Amino acid sequence: MRYYYVYIMTNRPNGTLYVGVTGDLVRRVVEHRSDVREGFTQKYQLHRLVYYEIHDSPSRAIWREKRIKTWLRAWKVRLIHGANPNWDDLTERLVDELPFT
Repeated sequence: MRYYYVYIMTNRPNGTLYVGVTGDLVRRVVEHRSDVREGFTQKYQLHRLVYYEIHDSPSRAIWREKRIKTWLRAWKVRLIHGANPNWDDLTERLVDELPFT
């Protein structure tokens, strides 16, 4: 089975937020952290993974990403705070927590 991920990156607790979707969360976080792609996350130095969720279909993950992107900032902050109250960088946990195919 293949998995898809909706994730939120930031530059600091309660900082700028970026919502994305990917089929390879580890690779994508490494790309964000190393600034290999020009754009919003590079401009604002969004290197801290503070939230992610796992989906079993690309359509569900894309739907969820688009839905979260329409939310008010306060709702996104509550989502993050509910799963990660200290806004810890979850990057180090990825290898232990993610299902791999």
